[in-house]
Amino acid sequence: MRGMADGSTSGFRTGQTGLIVRIPEAEPSVRRWRERFDPSARAGVPAHITVLFPFLAESRIDALVHSALADVLGSRPAFDLRFERCGRLPGVLCLVPDPDTQLRQLTEAIADRWPEAPPYGGRFAEIVPHLTIAQGQEDAVLEKAEADLAGRLPFTSHVSSVELIVYDGTKWQERASFTLGE
Repeated sequence: MRGMADGSTSGFRTGQTGLIVRIPEAEPSVRRWRERFDPSARAGVPAHITVLFPFLAESRIDALVHSALADVLGSRPAFDLRFERCGRLPGVLCLVPDPDTQLRQLTEAIADRWPEAPPYGGRFAEIVPHLTIAQGQEDAVLEKAEADLAGRLPFTSHVSSVELIVYDGTKWQERASFTLGE
């Protein structure tokens, strides 16, 4: 959830929501780095790839939105990702998923259905799926994390659901899980 906070959880707003793909296979490799250098980890978000953030305000998410999310996501097949390398975005160290086509398609499908919720609030022109490890750190810190992670790659992950998470004022909490088609 790149760009969500300024190093603390102060950048999060109560009632904000996001859609993520959990990558539990990454946790053993990235947990210690994320807990130190990724504000979303400190606020309770597991290792993940963001599908869409910010999504609709929690107050707008009702049974109709849940049903529409289930329809949109259920029409997309489950898929496998491989993580072989780290990558960089401005000020961010991340793991690069391969292939990323299905992730881009998930984001596009949700953004097409809810055009009032563009990816990253419209701040970035391109959708770049990634698993954030660290952000806002000196290059030396990012290089140290990258060197550590090099020996922990590759790994694969099977993506079969998308989670709706909500910030409750203290932590991010999962509110719903939507199964992808098989």
